[in-house]
Amino acid sequence: MAMAIDGYECTVCGDCEPVCPTGSIVFRDDHYAIEADSCNECTDVGEPRCLGVCPVDLCIQPLDD
Repeated sequence: MAMAIDGYECTVCGDCEPVCPTGSIVFRDDHYAIEADSCNECTDVGEPRCLGVCPVDLCIQPLDD
């Protein structure tokens, strides 16, 4: 499973990018995105770190399969 950033909700604050331990958060198309192939939802360190720093509710959600 992976996380996803809603491009419409993203305020481009950039808080999420530096806390991602896998480097899966990238800036593209005027907002941040999460590369699903490398995101592991921070399973090795607890809950997804991006969720803890994002100031926008519901901006980052689990990716729908």
